[in-house]
Amino acid sequence: MNADRRQQIVEAATKSFTLFGYKATTMDQVAKLANVGKGTIYNFFKNKEELFKEIVNTSILEMKHAAEKVISDDRPFHENVHAALYEILEFRMNHQFTIKLFQEEKEIGTKAVADMAKEMENAIVTYIKDKVEAAVKKGEIAPCDPELTAFLMLKMYIALIFDWELNHEPLEKEEIAKLFQLYIFKGLSKVR
Repeated sequence: MNADRRQQIVEAATKSFTLFGYKATTMDQVAKLANVGKGTIYNFFKNKEELFKEIVNTSILEMKHAAEKVISDDRPFHENVHAALYEILEFRMNHQFTIKLFQEEKEIGTKAVADMAKEMENAIVTYIKDKVEAAVKKGEIAPCDPELTAFLMLKMYIALIFDWELNHEPLEKEEIAKLFQLYIFKGLSKVR
């Protein structure tokens, strides 16, 4: 029963954060959407920040799961990292909660939202870093700084998918993969 009630609160909070953003969401709104008393929320979460962090952490796990589903042991590293990054960014673009999160960070700069957006980015970089380390150990790519490489991969992907579109026609998924291969892996590949 407690697990159901907790889940009910998380779902209501997710809905409220998605509709109104972090700053405009109140615990009263969450209680009303969850159809519980405000005190019930505090049985599970000490404050709005903790509730928000719970939702962000769940989103991070869902992103990782989505990325893992597109990775295949019979494909080379560069194809897997492309597929995983594309899936992660598609997840962010297609889930209203993360869209609202990044929109509020950009437009309002709410500190709690900026902190959670940074945590989300750090989780993605850590995920990619682990894949880079494994690829180096297997000899698929040349030795490199795994964290810096993961950071650059993510930032390049974001630039190709989001930033480029601000002033240009969107790139197709295949074109992004070719550019990623050209700019990242031609320099990292042991095969010349």
